[in-house]
Amino acid sequence: MNAIASIPSARSRQDLLIHGARVPAVSGRYFPTLDPATEQPIAEVAEGDAADIDAAVKSARSAFDGEWSGLRAAERGELLLRLAQCVRAHLDELVELESLDSGKPVSAIRRQDLPAVLDTLTYYAGWADKINGQVIPARTDALTYTAREPLGVVGAIIPWNFPLMIGMWKIAPALACGCTVVLKPAELTPLTALRIGELALEAGFPAGVLNVVPGFGKTAGTALVQHPDVDKITFTGSPVVGRQILQGAAGNLKRVTLELGGKSANIIFEDADLEAAVKAAASGIFFNSGQVCSAGSRILVHQRIHDEVVQRLVERARSVRLGNPRDAGTAMGPLVSGVQMKRVLDYVAVGRQEGARLATGGTRSGDVGYFVGPTVFAGVQQDMRISQEEIFGPVAAVLPFKDEADAMRLANGTRYSLAAGVWSADVGRIHRCVRRLKAGTVWANTYGPTDVRLPWGGARDSGFGREHGDAAIENFTEPKTVWINIGR
Repeated sequence: MNAIASIPSARSRQDLLIHGARVPAVSGRYFPTLDPATEQPIAEVAEGDAADIDAAVKSARSAFDGEWSGLRAAERGELLLRLAQCVRAHLDELVELESLDSGKPVSAIRRQDLPAVLDTLTYYAGWADKINGQVIPARTDALTYTAREPLGVVGAIIPWNFPLMIGMWKIAPALACGCTVVLKPAELTPLTALRIGELALEAGFPAGVLNVVPGFGKTAGTALVQHPDVDKITFTGSPVVGRQILQGAAGNLKRVTLELGGKSANIIFEDADLEAAVKAAASGIFFNSGQVCSAGSRILVHQRIHDEVVQRLVERARSVRLGNPRDAGTAMGPLVSGVQMKRVLDYVAVGRQEGARLATGGTRSGDVGYFVGPTVFAGVQQDMRISQEEIFGPVAAVLPFKDEADAMRLANGTRYSLAAGVWSADVGRIHRCVRRLKAGTVWANTYGPTDVRLPWGGARDSGFGREHGDAAIENFTEPKTVWINIGR
């Protein structure tokens, strides 16, 4: 890959993006963002707080009430298409920046993240002029109809595991609907969000339509959630923070969508294609170093094939190429931070203390970078913490089950309900399991694919509301009923 001039150096400073300009934080403070593979600083990033959030919200409100609301819906769609063109033109730069900031392998970003960003942009560009109401003939003496109108200013708070992709899941539909956005990226991975904000300006979006304010959750995030002129919060992150957001949003009863955690069950029956099932199960927990909300972290296996599946899973875990995320041959990079690495290793210690068998992995790899090797626990019991709590790392917990009823009991026996998978050659069994599994998405004889056209989300500690598809249009609009008296 050729050198890219706009990739920041350790001496560079990355300011906020408010009302079409890069500006320092009001406080003048900066914080470092680190390369998880080397633990070295990439850049200093302006630390936004309540004052900066207030400026960004005012900018977004001004744009919403002004130039942005004056555009035709088709013009909004055209701008989203132009942004997609800008992303394509800067694809190498965005891949490099995302990998530097998050530790994600460049091969995975090219294969999944950037194609998903482009697909999301083009999909919602097509939606912009198709957000329709209905004529409802309630009375003969009146014209009665509904219209869908943009909510207004959206506060979007995105996580560090898929900064570009999940950021665009929120930005694209909000802008397609005619809202304006204040984006608060995770403090661990702010760089691609700032670059997308610049590319939006390059594409022609008016100043204030997309503002980007990096900062910490307790300051910038809380200020955004509690701001009285924010109409909507869309958040992806942990259940703990999700509950705090609900409380903070109560001040002006702003609308909230939460996509939270998961402890997803991937169920392998004795009649499954074991080669395909184990390959997908390994990918389902080791992809992105296990830092995936829908990771198949609980692998439920019929007791007759438990040992064979564990053996196959161990072989796959040991074959995963762990290393420099900028190397095109790397399959798994580091965890995002030292804090996350410690969390994962602490859970490994808990699993061993609880009596699960550590079949492979469970240790830090090397002395530099936040690398933890693919880890497999065998013979895990349902009440163990490694079976119940979200680890958010490359740690697979393999649980044996007796029969279909036992599998369903185990699969549904956590606080989460985001996703699940089931592997069987019995079509009837597949359909029974799909019906019984408490999950927003169920995969059968595959694990993990998503598409922006299909709703995404869960319930309980996995949040509420749905992203993607037409569900996202409802997230960022509200219906208005119109009643016009026409007489008899």
